[in-house]
Amino acid sequence: MGSMNENESITTQPAGDLDVVDAWWRAANYLSAGQIYLQSNPLLRHPLESSDIKPRLLGHWGTAPGLNLTYAHLNRIIVQRQLEMLFVCGPGHGGAAMMANAWLDGSYSDLMPEISLDAAGLQILLRQFSYPGGVPSHAAPETPGSINEGGELGYSLMHAFGAALDNPDLTVACVIGDGEAETGPLAASWRAHNYIDPAKDGAVLPILHLNGYKIASPTPLARIPRDELISFFHGNGYDPLFIDGEADAPHEVHTHMAQTLDLAFDRIAEIQAEARGNAHAPERERRWPVVILRTPKGWTGPRTVDGQQVEGTYRAHQVPLPEVRENADHRAQLEQWLRSYNPDELFTSTGAPAPALNSIRPRGALRMSASPHAHDGITSPLQFPTLTPYAVETTRNPVGTASATGAFGPWLAQLMSQNPDTMRLFGPDEVESNRLSAVFEGTDRSWASTIVDTDTHLAPHGQVIEALSEHLMQGMLEGYLLTGRHGLLTSYEAFIHIVDSMFNQHAKWLEASRSLPLRKPIASLTYLLSSHVWRQDHNGFSHQDPGFLGIVANKQSDVVRIYLPPDANTLLVTMRHVLGTHNRINAVVAGKNEQPAWLSLEEATEHVRDGLSIWPWAGHEPDLDVNDPAASTPDAVVACAGDVPTIEAIAAVQLVHERFPDLTLRLINVVDLMRLHDPAHHPHGLPGEDFNALFTTDRPTIFAFHGYPSLIHQLTYKRANHEQLHVHGFKERGTTTTPFDMVSLNDLDRYELASDIVGRIADVPDPDAAEAAIREWQSARTDARDYAYSHGEDPPWITNWEFRRR
Repeated sequence: MGSMNENESITTQPAGDLDVVDAWWRAANYLSAGQIYLQSNPLLRHPLESSDIKPRLLGHWGTAPGLNLTYAHLNRIIVQRQLEMLFVCGPGHGGAAMMANAWLDGSYSDLMPEISLDAAGLQILLRQFSYPGGVPSHAAPETPGSINEGGELGYSLMHAFGAALDNPDLTVACVIGDGEAETGPLAASWRAHNYIDPAKDGAVLPILHLNGYKIASPTPLARIPRDELISFFHGNGYDPLFIDGEADAPHEVHTHMAQTLDLAFDRIAEIQAEARGNAHAPERERRWPVVILRTPKGWTGPRTVDGQQVEGTYRAHQVPLPEVRENADHRAQLEQWLRSYNPDELFTSTGAPAPALNSIRPRGALRMSASPHAHDGITSPLQFPTLTPYAVETTRNPVGTASATGAFGPWLAQLMSQNPDTMRLFGPDEVESNRLSAVFEGTDRSWASTIVDTDTHLAPHGQVIEALSEHLMQGMLEGYLLTGRHGLLTSYEAFIHIVDSMFNQHAKWLEASRSLPLRKPIASLTYLLSSHVWRQDHNGFSHQDPGFLGIVANKQSDVVRIYLPPDANTLLVTMRHVLGTHNRINAVVAGKNEQPAWLSLEEATEHVRDGLSIWPWAGHEPDLDVNDPAASTPDAVVACAGDVPTIEAIAAVQLVHERFPDLTLRLINVVDLMRLHDPAHHPHGLPGEDFNALFTTDRPTIFAFHGYPSLIHQLTYKRANHEQLHVHGFKERGTTTTPFDMVSLNDLDRYELASDIVGRIADVPDPDAAEAAIREWQSARTDARDYAYSHGEDPPWITNWEFRRR
């Protein structure tokens, strides 16, 4: 399929239809401007007065006319073709336009009856925008039909492609602002159609809205020549279709835009028909359409203000007339601007949208602002396979060994097989690296581009999507989740920081959505972070960063969860739990290397249920009653969270017990990190009485932690005996080295932990023996390092260490 021939014959739309489109556009523009300025007199039934104007003028006019133009024309397409369509609003601060159209099509009044289709409801609509206690200026969760807020730019197109996956009847129209098009995440999104199977997925129509400027500067794509734009989109696999509003008067653009959009939707239908086996569809190269809409910034608004050009410049970006409340000339200009849309034609005497608009108003769920894809939440609960066949067998002497992610992979494969249209795995090119390759026994990587003989596990429709852009992978997953399905994102732990800000935005979306009746629950966004900080033997310092956990912990407590399963069975139980939750973000960190399998499936189930527990077989506390831990008091508590810290903590307890058999040590493993939090701050927080019973109120606790020590102190600073909590974790010391040397560099190794345990016990029976033991353990640390640096591997007394459960 080649580029559009500008002389290509296209059926002209009836003039009457386009007159209605123009009226809808004018009505939406009126409402968009009114939301920025008006708190009363919504229909200009009397001349504007200062008291009609909001005291604080907040909002963004510049992008609204283009969004409204697009929305009006898409309504015509929906009515004529009866299409299911989702509108993704990419431009930042496009909320005024989205709200305007939601009110015009009746969706907003259906959801919020107090914002009725009359003058009273219209006044509420205008007043609430960017007003205390009202709604934001972005296309936020409060905005009907939105799955993309636009607070942070760059995510619209990836959300659109995620929404289209496994939605064969859905077309996603995605408007991309030219400022947004500068961002790295958006740039990575252009090729996401590589993962769209037109036979089984929906379609995305990108609409690049070039209005020339962002806040104060021009945008690159608006300034490059047309032939370069064509080459750019050809190289990205698209057929570019141009609409040049700058060359048309406002009332003339509609014919050109209607013809172009009809051509775009015809081509989408052709591609899908061919892929879905329609023998009459033309055989052409598959090249999806993209629309480039060029309009002046702030089109139809004030052309000049105080002698300076506004329309078509960056000055139209926010509030074109900034002094309307106190400046009578500005107020008169605002009134002239608003009356230029002829509101008396657009609204009835009662304030309702004029009946003339009805012919392009979609009905029911076909209204983009009422799309069930945006609002209805989980479309089908996951069907979970049982865990038992996938559990790792454990023996007590010594414990078994297994790769945690390697054990999880076969269960994940079965989960995806049982949910072929509602479960996807997303991530960088690391499925095999992270020992999850079992998923390829039941599905493939989705790949709708060229496949050659040397490729493996590629197919037009697979449930695995891999691209070396964490932004793209999280964005597509978010689009998939926000439209009711389920998924999992895997990544190397150090590089998940790339999406710190995306995580923030999604957490805020979930938090805001929880109190909105229009938003039904969606499946949780779950991260599985492997190849973690403590096992980067060949990658080195650049791959060593556990700090994402701190980012997660800072968000609202009813949204975030952090899990550090210590072994394979605990990971299985944890993943079964988190993938069944909704409206949360779960961060799970697990290793991929062979490591001890401490717990049976039954023990792991109980451990995950409790979130943390005493492991009596790993400590030494003869008088311990696990049902009443406060009944005995150990000499010290050794806590651990994370797979490698758990190994080192257990080994440290064994060292101390062998040397000082009369010391009593309690070992506590934490799998749900938020159990450490104060219950006033997190629903998983352990009540104070229970926390004290486990950790005591007067004995030292030596804590071996997967991440930065400060996070444990952040979570426990209000706990009793916090001054005796001593945390070992990552200290920003790393290199390409052996596994044991890595923990040793950060003072998380068994010898350093054992030294700290003995050194913290105030009444150690034999101080001289304690000092001698600490000297020997410190010497052992040096010996281990010397061995590693001489032989290239850890010494056999480390690699051959075994633990036997008592």
